[in-house]
Amino acid sequence: MTIALSRLNFRDIGGLRSANGQTVRPGLIYRSEGPASFLENHRAELLALNIGTVCDLRSAVERSAAPNDWCGPDCRILNLDMNTDLRAQGKDIWESLRVSPTSDTARAAMSENYRMMPAAIQPHLSLMVDALLEGRVPLLVHCTAGKDRTGVIIAILLLLLNVPLENIIEDYSRSDVFGENMRIAGSIEQGFNETFGFVASKEVVDMMIGTVREFLLAALAEIDTQWGGIEQYFQACGIDANKQARLRAELLEPATQFEEVNS
Repeated sequence: MTIALSRLNFRDIGGLRSANGQTVRPGLIYRSEGPASFLENHRAELLALNIGTVCDLRSAVERSAAPNDWCGPDCRILNLDMNTDLRAQGKDIWESLRVSPTSDTARAAMSENYRMMPAAIQPHLSLMVDALLEGRVPLLVHCTAGKDRTGVIIAILLLLLNVPLENIIEDYSRSDVFGENMRIAGSIEQGFNETFGFVASKEVVDMMIGTVREFLLAALAEIDTQWGGIEQYFQACGIDANKQARLRAELLEPATQFEEVNS
């Protein structure tokens, strides 16, 4: 990873191992926070990666405030509006947080938000998969923080690749860097006040800007509950068994003979 980008919530998901010893190919899929965080040196390093496709999960409001204007002319931008983020929608659950900014309310709000995400991704997932199968790579997936919407869609993809759940959660937890950077910059109170009109307790803020295992598990449990498993979920998204197999072949490096013996 290049020096400037390493300071962001940005990384290559390549190198993660599947349960049968295969490895996610490096240099194909990057995950990131959004362009509101990109400085000039970040933009230069992104350009050098020759990104082929950007999957922007933000709402129109978020995109307007911080557009993807760093991309080269050959980069394809897919605006895959999920509209499930606290910055992007006015669900009653977020109003309840304004009224009662307690840790219990925040936990309920975030859990519900995560449970909504698989359905929100469903209309868009085939566009992302088609870009990968068509070789429009590297592909960059991002939202605003790079941890919630991005975390769920990356987790869904890694589940299909048979990456163990604990490895998926470990990768998700690395997005805590977003909140850490906010603390260092001293921007938490301002950002929270702009979003909600008030500043909550440290416990509530930490829960909402960090990565909480139970939130990601809530999203993944929804896939089992509503669709009966990850392969059935992809099928419901218009990605049949043949495409799923092709996607695995494109994104996974074969296990070596030594790895196959010891897996």
